[in-house]
Amino acid sequence: MSKQEMGRLNISPDEDSMSSNSNDDFNYPEYPAKKLSIKSRYDMDTENQNFLLEPTMAKKKCETEYLPGTTSFGMSVFNLSNAIVGSGILGLSYAMANTGIALFMILLSFVSIFSLYSIHLLLKTANEGGSLLYEQLGFKAFGICGKLAASGSITMQNIGAMSSYLYIVKYELPIVIKELIGPTADSSAWYLNGDYLVVMVSVFLILPLSLLRNLGYLGYTSGFSLMCMVFFLIVVIYKKFQITCGSWIENYVMNGTLNSTVSHLSTHDHMHSGELNQTHDDDLCTPKYFVFNSQTVYAVPILTFSFVCHPAVLPIYQELKGRSRRRMMNVSNVSFFAMFLMYLLAALFGYLTFYGNVEPELLHTYSKIAGGVIFVVVRLAVLMAVTLTVPIVIFPVSVKIIFVYNFAFTCLSGCSRWVTNVNS
Repeated sequence: MSKQEMGRLNISPDEDSMSSNSNDDFNYPEYPAKKLSIKSRYDMDTENQNFLLEPTMAKKKCETEYLPGTTSFGMSVFNLSNAIVGSGILGLSYAMANTGIALFMILLSFVSIFSLYSIHLLLKTANEGGSLLYEQLGFKAFGICGKLAASGSITMQNIGAMSSYLYIVKYELPIVIKELIGPTADSSAWYLNGDYLVVMVSVFLILPLSLLRNLGYLGYTSGFSLMCMVFFLIVVIYKKFQITCGSWIENYVMNGTLNSTVSHLSTHDHMHSGELNQTHDDDLCTPKYFVFNSQTVYAVPILTFSFVCHPAVLPIYQELKGRSRRRMMNVSNVSFFAMFLMYLLAALFGYLTFYGNVEPELLHTYSKIAGGVIFVVVRLAVLMAVTLTVPIVIFPVSVKIIFVYNFAFTCLSGCSRWVTNVNS
């Protein structure tokens, strides 16, 4: 091929086939080109753009949705159920005795539904706010005042719940130990002192579990705690068919603890025993469906706080494997339904055993009627369940304490290195 022919084949740079010029020959003004956007996982949705007064950045949405959790669905159910159930289950029979069976079921249903809906709102707020920390959500909504209010309210709620659980440990654990040792136990011994016992339980059991940074490990202790509560429920149901109404009426009469109605009836000498027993059966062994008395107002708070678990919702949601709002709502639905059944059965069978004479603490009522090893084991199971609930309840606060401790330790280490370098 000659040199002239080779020159004809050379292409100048201006005639190179670039994407910007290759389309110039195919311009159709009547059909304008559309710009297609590639939708990434960091794009904002329309729901996110309505949070507060300014749109949420896609990075914040990534923080709440795409950082993987490690806790399985079952362990999350155990943790949330353990956060729901507490010492209040011992007072539900007393609440039913002062509200009636029907009114109790209505109130319990309303409380469970409203609590479940509040969890839905909490998860929706966390997704739209782009944070799984209560303090950050408070800060986004109301600034520094909202952050301080959220932190203070969670701390006070956790301290109150923890105090109620430790109060039960202080007064119930010495009784259990004394029953296990027998009548030869020295009441002045240190191991029967509730103050020493509550400190030992807090230091050697609650504190190590509270220092765990992952809620998944607490799922095993939560499962064991729920097993203890199930054992308590089985004993309550079993004793309903073993303890007859007449037996505990006679026991109450012998101990002089029968209520004022029976005391008033027993003062009438003209009533013979057959008529008195019939009156006992009618007044004391008949379930009531609607009750309104002076103690009804005290029974309502027991029901109101029976489903309080909200401080633990966002930490559980944060560590849920395959995290999504729908998956967390399924965890909440399963937990609430299981605890609703447990509450209802424990309250119903406890009430149908003693009717209007049930005491505010159900185990104290059983101790006056029936003793034995089984109730010692039940007390121990309830104590274990209450104790293992504390680490779940105070987990949001313990995380902050660990963070402050690490921050302080880092600062002190840096200062010590700086002082060493200055001196050297």
